[in-house]
Amino acid sequence: MPDTDLVSFSEMADAVESCIAAAPDVLWLADGDTGHGNALAVQKLIHAYARRLAAAVLIEDKIWPRPLGRQGAKLVVEREHAILRCRAAVEACRNEGILLLARTDARVSRGFDEALARLREFVAAGADILFLDSPQSEAEMRTSIEACKGNPTLAVASPAGKHFMPGAAELERIGIYPQDILAASGRAMRDALSGLKGGAKLPMATPAELATAICIDEYPSRDSRWPDPS
Repeated sequence: MPDTDLVSFSEMADAVESCIAAAPDVLWLADGDTGHGNALAVQKLIHAYARRLAAAVLIEDKIWPRPLGRQGAKLVVEREHAILRCRAAVEACRNEGILLLARTDARVSRGFDEALARLREFVAAGADILFLDSPQSEAEMRTSIEACKGNPTLAVASPAGKHFMPGAAELERIGIYPQDILAASGRAMRDALSGLKGGAKLPMATPAELATAICIDEYPSRDSRWPDPS
């Protein structure tokens, strides 16, 4: 499904729990979206994610719920509201001993200068990691990194995005392959369905490879430790 802010807090919390349970040794960054409400709602979300063992939470400055009929535009709250949201998130993250990733989506709707000002305010509020959405050039990316004063920063690379995208050679040099797994999976499923209708048959994973992928051998081993007493 597309990322259009239609997933509820409870659905996201369940997804966070499932991901962390599947790979408990990984440090997980959980997507908190806007926090789904006021400052107290932001803190409630962070406490819930922390209980599920998230290592960090992302909170952004978009309007929630997203207004419809704007062709998917990412509209943001006023700067003072964004700062308040960030401060509430910082407090909750400090209490839980996890990190905050503060994101601004102001670049597209309000311009680069406003987005840059918000990043600086998020740094001042104590955000641990910063994220400028939709930079339009490498120069904007570099300027935003400088504004973060040494804090770790994040960028999204997407072939379908409306932002600056490094060339394929540069992405390969730094070891980033945006959407490759998702795009390959979608294409493979479509081609496999075409094969079922009489098209060319794709190479398939063997039963042993599938069993390894879903960890099927792990379950009988665990089950044998708890024999039925009857």
